Amino acid sequence: MKTISVKKLTFTGLMAALICVLTMFPHIPIPAGSGYIHLGDGVILLAVMLVGPLAIPAAAIGSMLADLFSGFALYAPATFVIKGLVALIAWLMYRRGSIARTVLAFILAEAAMVGGYFAFEWFVAREYAVVDILGNTIQGVSGVALGVAFTYAVPQLERALK
Repeated sequence: MKTISVKKLTFTGLMAALICVLTMFPHIPIPAGSGYIHLGDGVILLAVMLVGPLAIPAAAIGSMLADLFSGFALYAPATFVIKGLVALIAWLMYRRGSIARTVLAFILAEAAMVGGYFAFEWFVAREYAVVDILGNTIQGVSGVALGVAFTYAVPQLERALK
């Protein structure tokens, strides 16, 4: 079994906290639908680049806590699964040094987020399912843009992890 350094585990906890906080603030409501636009998805993608598979629990826990703290408790279990899936897909596909592969990985990960929330809302709050596709897509695009922008900061941040 591979051991995880205390520093990397601590950094993973920090990433979960950042995901939570930046999902909550700034919090830009979408006029049509139930969701909101935030920076948390960009931090999920940053976590993938920095802590690899440990980004999966960081994304799931951080995003779920943001839902619980923001009054979206109904969404918390789905968010746990969906955001963990976002991190899993991004982690499986991400390859350092290949911007094209990075963009594709992030787009597919965020597409899973849009599809995941659509499926959840179809069963729980059908009236929002179709309306929220646009807002979730906008959120996903902003997450991809932020994640790609973070690729330039990753080398400096990785030095801090060593």
